[in-house]
Amino acid sequence: MSALRIFVPCDAAARAVGADRVAATIRDEAARHGVEVEIVRTGSRGLFWLEPMVEIATPTGRIAFGCVTPNDVPGLFAGYSRFAASHPLCVGRPEEIPFLKRQTRITFARCGIVDPLSLDDYRAHDGLRGLERARSLGPAGTVAEVTTSGLRGRGGAGFPTGIKWKTVADAPADRKYIVCNADEGDSGTYADRMLLEGDPFVLIEGMIIAGLAVGAGKGYVYIRSEYPDAIRTFSKAVAVAEAAGLLGAAAGFEIEVRVGAGAYVCGEETSLLESLEGKRGQVRAKPPLPAHKGLFGQPTVINNLISLATVPAILADGAEAYAALGMGRSRGTMPIQLAGNVKHGGLFEAAFGLTLGEIVDEIGGGTASGRPVRAVQVGGPLGAYFPRALFDTAFDYEAFAALDGLIGHGGVVVFDDTVDMARQARFALEFCAIESCGKCTPCRIGSTRGTETMDKIIRGERVTDNLALITDLCQTLKFGSLCALGGFTPYPVMSAIKHFPEDFDRPRLVAAAE
Repeated sequence: MSALRIFVPCDAAARAVGADRVAATIRDEAARHGVEVEIVRTGSRGLFWLEPMVEIATPTGRIAFGCVTPNDVPGLFAGYSRFAASHPLCVGRPEEIPFLKRQTRITFARCGIVDPLSLDDYRAHDGLRGLERARSLGPAGTVAEVTTSGLRGRGGAGFPTGIKWKTVADAPADRKYIVCNADEGDSGTYADRMLLEGDPFVLIEGMIIAGLAVGAGKGYVYIRSEYPDAIRTFSKAVAVAEAAGLLGAAAGFEIEVRVGAGAYVCGEETSLLESLEGKRGQVRAKPPLPAHKGLFGQPTVINNLISLATVPAILADGAEAYAALGMGRSRGTMPIQLAGNVKHGGLFEAAFGLTLGEIVDEIGGGTASGRPVRAVQVGGPLGAYFPRALFDTAFDYEAFAALDGLIGHGGVVVFDDTVDMARQARFALEFCAIESCGKCTPCRIGSTRGTETMDKIIRGERVTDNLALITDLCQTLKFGSLCALGGFTPYPVMSAIKHFPEDFDRPRLVAAAE
């Protein structure tokens, strides 16, 4: 009789709620029953409200159990011969869970399914097909395929990936580089971390394809220091790929892992380059563009991790299949990350075009508190706050931009009706003041004066005059800052003032409280 295969996630989110203790208890309980088990530590499928989600292999597929604790494990084994399908924690076949069934998983197709450090498992689930096709197409054909797919940068700017690659490919130079931006710092985002921990070979494959396409022989992956599990897992995956001959000097492409020191501004591509070169993370003036003069002065492709990790599927299945998904100029899928006060927090990969209301109310299930949803912030700490009146907005780059919002890295943070939007606006200004690299005056000084002015508004001091001053400061930040940190800070501030004016009427609020 073959060993019973049990899948327990090793994703940081699952480990934070006891996945390691569950795995250890399963091993102990199996020994006590004399049952031979094979415990496979996978990534997470992204249903965080069900973590740790344990899956047991059966002749007809896996069966999942949600929110398993060590105390629940004996109950699973009591009916293991029937695969415990009647257990109260059983949620059935994972792919039939509505949250998963409604998704279009392309970038995250293997996450939560494969052993992250098994190259054989990766190959068995269609891994390396994209690289094989890229080699058959050649550099120019590969760039053309990525361009035709309509893939845009998933880090926030939404710049067409194919155009960036072609610019670097056409740039004359002896050395070129691929830089993966995995400095995932936006509030409510975790897609980069999930892939690094759950499917690291897809990033490796994507970077090799990018190197082949533009003529680069080395890549750097810049990971934020707050992700120790991701750093450890990805570093091991690089070693596995090197041992297999997939990476290394002989293979024609090398990858080096670099760890950031926690500066939010290093998520901006030129600050990231400065940090990679061992300098202080400060914004560079543009031009020259990194595609012409980037890392160590050489032509450089800088892509977000999700962009690079999506390339293998585009090459494997064809650009047309990917471009057929989405709406308008927003093609393909986006990993939407639901967080904050939301009932069903987790990663939901879907084609562009869902409305904000569908995402929050249907997929997210509303608030975890059970109170009404009042505001949603999309795009991290620099994203606009949208009220329920805008919930018919399509999740699309252009639709959000038309409303002075941004999709960013796909983070969606939900707030119920207890939120104080004046304090949220203050938080945006304070965040900018703390995280500013200090290079440009509007960001460095404007955010600090803005925080002080918002404090006066919250205290009820000369509210009308100070709101006018905030508006003026935001205009200066938006049009005078060197990078998006200062340039986008006005989005949350002005959207809070515009859509929730009642929260800035502090004298009225004080009077009402009395």
